[in-house]
Amino acid sequence: MNKILLLEDDLLFADTLVDVLEDSGFEVIHSPNGQSALDKTFLQKFDLYLLDINVPLIDGTTLLKELRDSKDNTPAIFLTSHKDKEMLKKSFTSGADDFLTKPFDIDELLLRIRALLKRAKSDNAQCVGLLCNDDIHKRISYDKKELDLSKKEYDLLVLLMKHVNNTVPKELILDELWSSGDGGSDGALRVYINRIKQLVPQINIENIRGIGYKLVS
Repeated sequence: MNKILLLEDDLLFADTLVDVLEDSGFEVIHSPNGQSALDKTFLQKFDLYLLDINVPLIDGTTLLKELRDSKDNTPAIFLTSHKDKEMLKKSFTSGADDFLTKPFDIDELLLRIRALLKRAKSDNAQCVGLLCNDDIHKRISYDKKELDLSKKEYDLLVLLMKHVNNTVPKELILDELWSSGDGGSDGALRVYINRIKQLVPQINIENIRGIGYKLVS
């Protein structure tokens, strides 16, 4: 089930949207102001943002710009009463993927949501066999089951997936995963490799002795 964050300060309109979206098979988390919405993005992962612009505390365009600046690429649609071209331009500049002017047709909104989610899944999923990386939400699954990875384990597995069937030199891995003096070593790398192998024993990561590691598909 796709999870949607709805930022809308009109509570009656928000209740209507939540009902329609939930009836259409989505999980919806509602926030009445921008600060509440921002806080929720730190606590949960969402598949789509539906954002009003004129809301209390942090407006929708400022909120989305902050999220984009923090490398959050979750698809976003603005729902707004604004009709002027400058606001349209500002919305897309802040990182919006789509824009609907109120009042809008609910069926059109649902079509746009599904199209955007489908495109995002296609654009951002990198798979090696049953191993798939969701680049937007920074999570990897095996056979559709999400893996419980630390940040370094995630970064390491992504690096191996990008170079599947090719040996990744240890020096490159250490440079990518650790800054100088941050504890990077052959021993530390082996610990992370072994941890990944324990989590997903079905995948084949070869140790190319003296050179590096290779994910074999």
